[in-house]
Amino acid sequence: MAQHYDPNKIIIFDTTLRDGEQALPQSLSSQQKLQIAMALDQLGVDVIETGFPISSEGDFQSVQLISRNLKHAIPCGLARCVPKDVDACGNALRDAKHFRIHTFIATSDIHVQDKLKKSRDDIMAMATACIKQARNYTDDVEFSCEDAGRTPIDYLCRMVENAINAGATTINIPDTVGYTLPEEFGDIISNLFNRVPNIDKAIISVHCHNDLGMATANSLTAIRHGARQIECCMNGLGERAGNCSLEEVVMAIKLREKFLKGLYTDIVAKNIARTSTLVSKICNEPVPPHKAIVGSNAFAHSSGIHQDGVLKNRETYEILTPESVGFTGNTMHMTARSGRHMIRACLRNLGYSDDSYDLNDIYDRFLQLADKKGQVFDYDLEALLFFQKRDEANENYFKLDTINVMSGGAHGAIPTASVRLKVGKRTRTESSIGNGPVDAVYNCITRLTGIRCKLTSYTIKANGAGMDALGQVNVNVDYEGRIFHGMGLSTDVIEASALALIDACNIIERARLIEKKREKQQA
Repeated sequence: MAQHYDPNKIIIFDTTLRDGEQALPQSLSSQQKLQIAMALDQLGVDVIETGFPISSEGDFQSVQLISRNLKHAIPCGLARCVPKDVDACGNALRDAKHFRIHTFIATSDIHVQDKLKKSRDDIMAMATACIKQARNYTDDVEFSCEDAGRTPIDYLCRMVENAINAGATTINIPDTVGYTLPEEFGDIISNLFNRVPNIDKAIISVHCHNDLGMATANSLTAIRHGARQIECCMNGLGERAGNCSLEEVVMAIKLREKFLKGLYTDIVAKNIARTSTLVSKICNEPVPPHKAIVGSNAFAHSSGIHQDGVLKNRETYEILTPESVGFTGNTMHMTARSGRHMIRACLRNLGYSDDSYDLNDIYDRFLQLADKKGQVFDYDLEALLFFQKRDEANENYFKLDTINVMSGGAHGAIPTASVRLKVGKRTRTESSIGNGPVDAVYNCITRLTGIRCKLTSYTIKANGAGMDALGQVNVNVDYEGRIFHGMGLSTDVIEASALALIDACNIIERARLIEKKREKQQA
């Protein structure tokens, strides 16, 4: 089978739906799994481990559903070296034109002796029998030596040779507990190629966990030593500290193609961001901001030195472009660390010429605002041009007076809200219904302010601990094609939600006033 593959191609085997799901507090539904599988298919993944069919009827049905719908990727099912597991895989996958059965058994001393309580010969016999059984269903059989990273090399070589003779076409070498270091793991792969006589008859795969933060490094080291399949998960999901991250190894291979001597994958890199977001939402697993490639800070710059470099040449501090993985662009955070170059660039983007303001004056007032607010947005910077006094710039046109909410419930009650708002010098009241209490409140605020904006993001988190914790709500709203941010803080999360939208509405109202002043200046 090995000779049918381009020796430079790295096969991407995604296990988000199997190993990745094992890390979630809840199981995914069949439809959720199908949605992720189709996104992975469009991403260009070669093999998708669709699940563990023997584990439950639901998992069996999910594997069956996905195998019937994939357009390009090969569906794969996992099976222990137990006959009923292999049969379950074969039956769940049989409707696919081409499918893989992935069977495994532990090979390290601690697993063989303490978990399985069998002899090494027994383990080898079980592996042989199940590989041959799997070959009755498909000629695409993968065998894994679980905990290979801690398996004595002599026994590992014997097991691999035996598995290939039994009919396995892919041999997976997992660092199941993330124990090995890159040089050590590379030596394991080299030893297999040097000592196993029939190694050329199979593809060597690796499945690395991230317990020591080495999963990506170990996987990349393995392919430099001859492995040609990497098993990974979107966003690095997986047991304990997670698996090798798909987006990390793929972009490392793409960026360092020359160093890796022409190795490549068939992944459509521009689909990475979209797939990452989809997996994060469906799995309810937020992507950490500092996560490589797909984190919100991956292409963000706040240091003045970095911002200046990126403005002059993006390659000074960006080895990848955000567009290459599907993001619309990088992010420049304006904070007290930002320099004059960043402020001038932002004002130029807003349409202001360099001679229309005093940069030193604006920068001094920007630093005062940044120290007070933390992060400054483009509309804050624009306000500094038109409001000489900081208090004037921060004066709020809309202020919350009172709020009353009925949240609804199981007996058919409709969520209802009543909001009293100070609008300039007047006080106005509005009542409304909604899909929930926050929606009802937001409907009231929209009518009271007259500002019709689209909510694009809503996040809530606890600020503090225990019963005295404050609920912090952050919203982003789209108003006439421009994004505005609002924040609210209260012990009552409904009130915090209201304050966040009102904050955004005040910023929009201020932007309206600025636009009027700007038009007058240009008249």
